[in-house]
Amino acid sequence: MPIAEDYPKGLKPIGKIMHSDGEHFHWVWGPGRSKAEAFESDVVKAAYKARGEKQVPLGGSGTMVAVDWDSCVADGACIEACPVQVFQWYRTEKDIPAIKAINETFAGTGSSVKEERKDFTDKADPIREHDCIWCMACVSVCPPLAVKVDQSNLEYHEKAAGTYQKLGSGQANPHAHD
Repeated sequence: MPIAEDYPKGLKPIGKIMHSDGEHFHWVWGPGRSKAEAFESDVVKAAYKARGEKQVPLGGSGTMVAVDWDSCVADGACIEACPVQVFQWYRTEKDIPAIKAINETFAGTGSSVKEERKDFTDKADPIREHDCIWCMACVSVCPPLAVKVDQSNLEYHEKAAGTYQKLGSGQANPHAHD
């Protein structure tokens, strides 16, 4: 089952992935789902077994640019399609289980090349969510439909961060682009 159409509605932040620039981060939303494509893929299951790691529900990484890590089968089409390199294979920067990537800080130095995944336990992470140009290329190429791009989800991000301010009448939206 692909990423929910109304993602992240009904989910809660279970952690965040920080960018080492000290300014940017993205939420990880859960709970995860064991009834998803990554749990049905023989290639993914074999990769976890080869590593001696238990495959566990992970949730979704990102808010405005989100990858459902439980649906992600490490195809890499999103990484290849993105013209501004929003995504990286998280394991190519820190080779740790995905559940341990939650609440870690990444520099964004992992690979943004489709074929450079560590193995099929790796996940495409929107480490540079803040650089997205909303072209939707990643959404259109993901085989399990694990990617959602929705700029209006900024409200979810800000509410979780405690920085959301509802705009009153006559106020300009500080996030609007000219």
